[in-house]
Amino acid sequence: MIVSTQKLVFEYQTDEDKTVIALNGISIEIEKGSFVAVLGKNGSGKSTLAKNINALLLPSSGAVYVNGYNTKDEEFLWDIRQAAGMVFQNPDNQLVSAIAEDDVAFGPENLGIPSEEIRGRVDDALKSVGMYQYAKTSLNFLSGGQKQRIAIAGVLAMRPQCIIMDEPTAMLDPQGRKDVIEIAESLNREGITVILITHFMEEAARADRVIVMNDGNVVLDGAPRDVFSNIGVIKEAGLALPLSIEMAHRLRERGIEVPKGIISEEDFVKWVLS
Repeated sequence: MIVSTQKLVFEYQTDEDKTVIALNGISIEIEKGSFVAVLGKNGSGKSTLAKNINALLLPSSGAVYVNGYNTKDEEFLWDIRQAAGMVFQNPDNQLVSAIAEDDVAFGPENLGIPSEEIRGRVDDALKSVGMYQYAKTSLNFLSGGQKQRIAIAGVLAMRPQCIIMDEPTAMLDPQGRKDVIEIAESLNREGITVILITHFMEEAARADRVIVMNDGNVVLDGAPRDVFSNIGVIKEAGLALPLSIEMAHRLRERGIEVPKGIISEEDFVKWVLS
């Protein structure tokens, strides 16, 4: 397992001195090489889970293990963050340099990687996200989607075994969203574990496994087709169903036999035309 959480609880105090339980005893295991989407509305605990995996936050109780390291063990903090790199929803909050290739090199430089190796890592990372031709471009001239690619490349240059994407498409236009998810799929095919935090059902449907969170709890966990068949639980979690699933559900309510495997518009169109 690349990630394991054991009865993970995370609490914090509000300005009114009230205790909020953001994660309520979460126990999950994520296998190396998998593509897992963590789905939930705002405030469900999904981003808090991501930050606990990356050791940006530490458990109030319970434990988180990344590549066998306990996130509470400060001695292995950099090993944890190198094993599980993180991409945030706003790339401007993650980019630190003015030029694309300099930003991608920042992480390896801080790890003490030799200069000659950094050059190769930067080139490889930029090629992986389709941004090699923009290596010497000022970040000010890049679109939001392109900046997000650079942020992903910066994580890849540190050669992580796992990449955590915390709502990476939330601030992007439809084309930018599509590009970032396709990069996530491509990285996963190369063997990198991908944990995608999202509230977009269409993005979650492209993962191998979907974990649905609500009020700090895991309410569903399984393959997308199995998870998305639980219409009631999904709606209780405050999530809007994709149009294809909603239409299939309404047709079934009217007595029309529709395959349960429909989770995307492509699936629905294929069924209609069959």
